[in-house]
Amino acid sequence: MSTTASPVRARRLPPRERAGSPMLLGHGRLPRVLAGTALVVLAGVWLLPLVWAVATSLQSEQDVAEPGLSPFKGAFTLDAYQQILERGNVTVWAANSFLVAGLVTLITVAISTLAAYGFSRGAFRGRRVLLTVTVAAVMVPPQLLVVPLFEQMLMFNLVDTYAAVILPQVVAPMMVFILKRFFDSVPRELEDAARLDGASELRVFLSVVLPLSRPIVAAVSIFVFIGAWNNFMWPFIVTNDPGLMTLPVGLATVKDAFGIQYAQAMASALLAALPLVVVFLLFQRRIVSSVATTGLGGA
Repeated sequence: MSTTASPVRARRLPPRERAGSPMLLGHGRLPRVLAGTALVVLAGVWLLPLVWAVATSLQSEQDVAEPGLSPFKGAFTLDAYQQILERGNVTVWAANSFLVAGLVTLITVAISTLAAYGFSRGAFRGRRVLLTVTVAAVMVPPQLLVVPLFEQMLMFNLVDTYAAVILPQVVAPMMVFILKRFFDSVPRELEDAARLDGASELRVFLSVVLPLSRPIVAAVSIFVFIGAWNNFMWPFIVTNDPGLMTLPVGLATVKDAFGIQYAQAMASALLAALPLVVVFLLFQRRIVSSVATTGLGGA
């Protein structure tokens, strides 16, 4: 007499996270609630200064001067922005900032990629010494270079020119080092195959290495653009002509005879940061993917 085995109930396993998703505090509802609460609190702490700045810029100076901790003290108004736009040439300053930041980004990326490729693939005498000097230059504070750079601009009669604002910013040792580390991870077999097909060294760099390096080049371009846009000290020192000032420098010159105007100061800061916010919103996926996939630890 044949007997049929009763089906064995499989033991229920704890739910697993989907492949590729990070595990914050473990499985279950409580860890998720704790993680979500912590993220909300941290996001609130990070957004509080921004909310305070926006609320202050949308109020009159009289309301801002009222005692109290709440940023919402009166009716919203655009008087602070109107004063800034009327008393300053914001359009020209914004155009100068885009021109300077764009040219600094293009020139810096071109120089840094070529230098990094030379350090990564070159076998010339003095390579280690030059690489050591490049890495050591990262630790030099830019404030120490202000006086010699300004003397050079005076020597070449470049003060109050776009060249004086742009050229000292195109040397970026940190970007050279980051690109060099990434180029070291690019398989050399692909370059050797291109050389066998008769490609020159420049063609190998432009057609093989650069297309494979789009994430890191995009990340470097974004960081250089943000740094050039936010640079205040050097354009402030080397320019006196209001028609050559960048947006951060120009907005800093818009002051009132009655002292600090907090609403106008917050409006100026928000106007200077607005283009960067737009750039981040347009390229946020590229920024996040570039930072996530081009870390120095895996290069």
